[in-house]
Amino acid sequence: MALGNLAQRFLVAVVAVPILLLILHYHRPEPTWALIFVASILAMREFFGMTLPAEDRKPALVMGGVAVAAFYWLDPLALLPYGKDVPKGLASVALFGGGTIALITATVIPGLFYLFRFRDIPSVAGRYAATVTGIVYAGFLSTYLAKLKLVDPHSGGHTVVIVLLIAWMADTGGYFAGKYLGDKKLYEAVSPKKTWAGAYGGLAGSVVGVAVLKLFFADWLGWVDVVALAIPGSLLGQMGDLAESLIKRSVGVKDSGALLPGHGGILDRIDAVLFIAPYVYAYLLIRFPDLAAGHMF
Repeated sequence: MALGNLAQRFLVAVVAVPILLLILHYHRPEPTWALIFVASILAMREFFGMTLPAEDRKPALVMGGVAVAAFYWLDPLALLPYGKDVPKGLASVALFGGGTIALITATVIPGLFYLFRFRDIPSVAGRYAATVTGIVYAGFLSTYLAKLKLVDPHSGGHTVVIVLLIAWMADTGGYFAGKYLGDKKLYEAVSPKKTWAGAYGGLAGSVVGVAVLKLFFADWLGWVDVVALAIPGSLLGQMGDLAESLIKRSVGVKDSGALLPGHGGILDRIDAVLFIAPYVYAYLLIRFPDLAAGHMF
């Protein structure tokens, strides 16, 4: 007998969440980066599968993988744990040009690719735009999760968990609030099932999730931080969810993929995270500037 959608989602969560938390809790950043890198590759693959013709997908994915790796490993914070073992030339490149090189890889290299392999000229603009968008949207934005591990004051993965809690608890709070508290549509043209009650429930769920993390694990956060992270983060996450729904609706697909039973594709699971992670990363570095040097205060 086939499992229902909710049962499938529960089983996937039971298996995946403990593994994810174990990897995040490991004190070194490399396993977290490897996990996020694989997720970014899968997310880009799904995005290109929706937006590019078959012959462009593999080259776009290769360019995306190189760009995403550069975006992480040419960040001075990624090299900081290795101290004096980092060659001086690489350290200088990362310090003064890492971001530029990553940007060139994500934008200029695809431009050169289509210049010399344009094939159908009238479709080049759309294919080029889809390639760059996929790399930045599904690749760079997801990489901020790995970068958050680099600014984790106790190396317990809590900075990454902040993002996951905001997204997951918004999803949970939104589901129950939307189911039981109201059915006025939020943005019916893009996502017919989402309601205003669900949006408010998502905000409440995110605040509760970050508050629990602060009380039991992340005591370095203040209560102002809880609110400042959870509410804007939840709003961004919900808009990220809607943005991916808009993309799917524009290309006529229900799910970005079928990798996760009951969940759809990787992109369907991390659409909110893509908008939340850069905000949380920026907030923490502005609020706690010494995190960038590997210290809390």
